[in-house]
Amino acid sequence: MATVDKVLRVVPGFRGDERDELVGVLEPGLDRRLERWDDDQVEMELSVKERDSVQQRVVLEAWIATRGRTRFVATSDEQDLHKAVTEVRDDLRRQVDRFVTKGEDARRG
Repeated sequence: MATVDKVLRVVPGFRGDERDELVGVLEPGLDRRLERWDDDQVEMELSVKERDSVQQRVVLEAWIATRGRTRFVATSDEQDLHKAVTEVRDDLRRQVDRFVTKGEDARRG
């Protein structure tokens, strides 16, 4: 069963000691969505570009190996880093929910 803690890569732009805090922000919205897949089916990457500047951009990408390899991308230009991570978490959660719903609808169809 995939979880944020198991599949998340935090890339430069964040400090290594921030990982646990970032996982703590991401888990509440995403762990339940990811548990339907195995660890080896899910990859996630969190990055921040131009940190602490007006051009700051937080990007959360996820790849799920089902029905091919589906890629999800959520971005935030929010200047408060915690709020930005929360925004990308919520956006990714909505994308995964839509993806799952489409798959369920196709099976019913």
